[in-house]
Amino acid sequence: MTTDCAADVLICGAGAAGLTLAIELARRGVSFRLIERMEKPFHGSRGKGIQPRTQEIFEDLGILDRLVASGGPYPPMRVYGADGSRLEKDLSEGAEPSPAEPYHVALMVPQFLTERIMRERLAELGGHVEFGCELVGFEQDEKGVIARLASSAGQETIRCRYLAGADGGRSFVRETLGVEFPGKTLGVRAIVADIALTGLGRDVWHQFNEGDFERMVAICPLAGTGLFQLQSPVPAEGEVDLSAQGIGRLIAHRTGCRDVQVQSVAWASAYVMNARLAGRYRVGRVFLVGDAAHIHPPTGGQGLNTSVQDAYNLGWKLSAVLGGADNELLDTYEAERRPVAEAMLGLSTRLLDAQMQGRMQRGREVRQLDIGYPDSPLSRQLVERNGSLRSGARAPDAPILGAAGQPSRLFQLFKGTHWTLLMDAAGTEPPPRRPGLHVHRIGPCGDVIDAWGCVRDAFELAPGECVLIRPDGYIGAFVTLGGERTRKLARYLGHVGVGRPGEDPQ
Repeated sequence: MTTDCAADVLICGAGAAGLTLAIELARRGVSFRLIERMEKPFHGSRGKGIQPRTQEIFEDLGILDRLVASGGPYPPMRVYGADGSRLEKDLSEGAEPSPAEPYHVALMVPQFLTERIMRERLAELGGHVEFGCELVGFEQDEKGVIARLASSAGQETIRCRYLAGADGGRSFVRETLGVEFPGKTLGVRAIVADIALTGLGRDVWHQFNEGDFERMVAICPLAGTGLFQLQSPVPAEGEVDLSAQGIGRLIAHRTGCRDVQVQSVAWASAYVMNARLAGRYRVGRVFLVGDAAHIHPPTGGQGLNTSVQDAYNLGWKLSAVLGGADNELLDTYEAERRPVAEAMLGLSTRLLDAQMQGRMQRGREVRQLDIGYPDSPLSRQLVERNGSLRSGARAPDAPILGAAGQPSRLFQLFKGTHWTLLMDAAGTEPPPRRPGLHVHRIGPCGDVIDAWGCVRDAFELAPGECVLIRPDGYIGAFVTLGGERTRKLARYLGHVGVGRPGEDPQ
């Protein structure tokens, strides 16, 4: 028996990508089901680094402060030399926050804590994860997807309008679609484990045998816990002893530190590093998100972040099309996100090569603040301009004052599910008024006061110029108003599903 339209969207996989997509749909009032094959939440640290761009996204989703309270900054790395020397260094290049970029360094939060906070946020929005529920088959037609689910309660068949496969590197959704997953095995097998130990301080990230990759051992205190994360290469063949005794012997043998004692293992995994990218992100009404679309070595801390940003990109587009936007909007998901993953795979692989040679340094590129979509069909230049910022770029932050004198930030204006139009108050043309579009005038007579000139510096708006900000914080278009230019903006807004003009849209 098929349940008719049990949900608009079925999300398969409740890791960081699936949870982000669920939160995005929940706060837009889109019906969904979020299923997870595992009986219980993932309890390991695997993806522990939250990069600055993802911190901006988590601020929008309403969970950044909770994550900061649950985690902490990365400690410096202490490199132990074979001669007994010690050298402390930062993995990342020095950076300071700026008005345009309020978050400048990675935040450490073990993945199980990040996902717990995301589930709590989802619950606040009325959603939940169905653990122990597995997708065992699906077909699609022009109206939707028929999915077969299995759980302890039995089997059921449901119809939904879209299916999102966020089910990891061994994705059942991807395999069922027959989407190719080309790439390569990188010839590195490693273990990652969350362990309780004595004999090492928690003030640094301990690195042994740098430059001798086969004997390398990295032991990092996990912020927000009493555990350490161990990372170390292991032989390509043979069994790996992941018990406390086995890991203790590995540490003692490779480091010579006999006073380090492993008390227990909370979670451990042995894996082979790959770099692979799905040939397609969309097949009809089915989408691939996160590790289902790309897998890579962990160097650089890019994986969880790229997965979250996939879902953040897809969520508002699914909601818009379900609300009446052009179906072609969904094609821009692959057009925008697949090149990002392709570049990320290259970066992670280069960093792995550098780590194997003992010279890894993480630069600005790992922060993901320069990711943009300049070649996207959604990035429009509706006006000739002299400013350096272009459509498709990340919209910068800036401190501002409200007309009533209270301090705020542009990110507070952008926060939420709406589009934002920032207008230079010198313009005389009336702005468009539509449901889902928030309009703000910048200037002495506007509702936003650029008291420190940071908006001017960031956007370089000419008199009367406007900038349109997407719900995911990227610039959709620069435009001036009046006549055909206003009609072009109206057509653009209609294409992306911003509501028709109303009497009181705000």
